[in-house]
Amino acid sequence: MRRWEAILAGAGILAAATACTVDLSPSSTAAPTPTATPNATPRPTVAPTASPPASPTASPEPSLSLSLPDVTDPRVVVAAVTPDGATLRVTVSSTATERIDELVLRWPAELEAMLRLAPFTPSEDRIRDGGPPLQQEWTKWVVGPGEQGEPAGTISLGWGPLLPGATLEIPLVATRVGEGPVEFDLQLLAGNDLLSFEGGLPAELRVEVP
Repeated sequence: MRRWEAILAGAGILAAATACTVDLSPSSTAAPTPTATPNATPRPTVAPTASPPASPTASPEPSLSLSLPDVTDPRVVVAAVTPDGATLRVTVSSTATERIDELVLRWPAELEAMLRLAPFTPSEDRIRDGGPPLQQEWTKWVVGPGEQGEPAGTISLGWGPLLPGATLEIPLVATRVGEGPVEFDLQLLAGNDLLSFEGGLPAELRVEVP
């Protein structure tokens, strides 16, 4: 009996010892790893690209205009155009110290569709046989291109010499073809070289006929 008691007592001691080795402290719970909040990467602010300034658009040439000749003449004239009924009176004065051998008026040939300009009034006396001697002050009347360099698309009317300090009054017969007002360029030249106004401006007028 004592042997079994001893065995049982030993077993109880072993069980107690085994129980004493059990860690009863609460298990440490692993803290959840915080999820890293993704940082928003700032986008570089792109400044709006300034649009280059628009190039100025060249104004279209008005109708019935003329291109300026390549060659200019520095001699200065003063000019005016006055409508007078069926006549345009062109007055040209020279302030130059040299004679202008041939003063030339030039206008667009397209003007003929609205207004025809002529240096004289047609008459039977100018064409009939045996009529009075033909007298005229104009020296040429050319629809370009002409033999003396008159450009295409123009009408050039020569009006003899213009002496220094002198004034010429040139009457042009104006015959209406189309209705309504019309504007056109009128150039003043020495031969084919464009004369000058005060300040070196090209001797070109913008004529308005109501």
